[in-house]
Amino acid sequence: MTARRLRAFVYALLLLASALAHAKLSGMPAPRQIAPGVYAFIGTGDAVAPANHGMVANNGFIVGTSGVTVIDTGPSYCYGRAMIEAICKVTPLPVQFVIITHQAPEFVFGAAAFRDAGVPILAHAKAAQLIRERCSICLANLRKTLGEDEMAGSRVTVPDRTVNGTTQIESGGRTLQLLHFGPASTPGDPTVLDTQTGVLFSGSIVSNGRIPELRNEQIPGWLAALENLHGLELKTVVPAFGAPLHGDGIMQTGVYLRELDASVKAAYQNGVGLTEAIHSVQVPAFRGYKLYAIAQPQNVQRIYLQLEKQ
Repeated sequence: MTARRLRAFVYALLLLASALAHAKLSGMPAPRQIAPGVYAFIGTGDAVAPANHGMVANNGFIVGTSGVTVIDTGPSYCYGRAMIEAICKVTPLPVQFVIITHQAPEFVFGAAAFRDAGVPILAHAKAAQLIRERCSICLANLRKTLGEDEMAGSRVTVPDRTVNGTTQIESGGRTLQLLHFGPASTPGDPTVLDTQTGVLFSGSIVSNGRIPELRNEQIPGWLAALENLHGLELKTVVPAFGAPLHGDGIMQTGVYLRELDASVKAAYQNGVGLTEAIHSVQVPAFRGYKLYAIAQPQNVQRIYLQLEKQ
């Protein structure tokens, strides 16, 4: 096969992949313009399920003068291809960089589509390590939940570029700050600030209308990160889940974390057993938030078991 025919064949395969992704993800949210050149895909915020195709989290992209930077890549290869197709409808400029904010499965498995397109993928070094060590389990779980067809082509894609702390980069003609305040919701979870517009993609540090799932957190560091972000007086924050936020809205995540932590510690110190604590420890103000019934007992259990190890 000649080089020209090979290129044509590869291009045809990419077009087919895009068509399949579009067909499978016909319910994919349209990119929402947050500020000039800044777009977000806003997920449902629900638990991953076949009905929502795993499209529960937020991600987005920033269009500069010379190219596009993608922030997080969704739950599957099909989603990543659909992202590429949606970006092409907004701008003819190429995707030059992908930034992964953290290693949760709803955010990382679309990265394979960008890797296949030759786009560099960046994350914090500790997030890259967790992706390498743990995401194969997450991928298997998503396959069970969403099915083989939905997850076709999805694979663990370890970022090929890493940072270890707060870093400023130039990507696509935009100046972006990757702000890392130390271990917070995960060991390596930088937020991404577009300095031109003041829009910040918070990754897992901020959620809106959904309680966070505790997995690899350091609650004191998480609360400190929220305070640092609040002090920046950001124009808009795109959270991990839920609608974009302004002003004091980002601090609701911190309110939940403080009340949860204090309530579990009080129960533990009063001799309440683990099983009883899982059912009795509540944060009433957040009962109406998504995932409360699922994640609240798990969060209580996680903090309780940490207290037992102290």
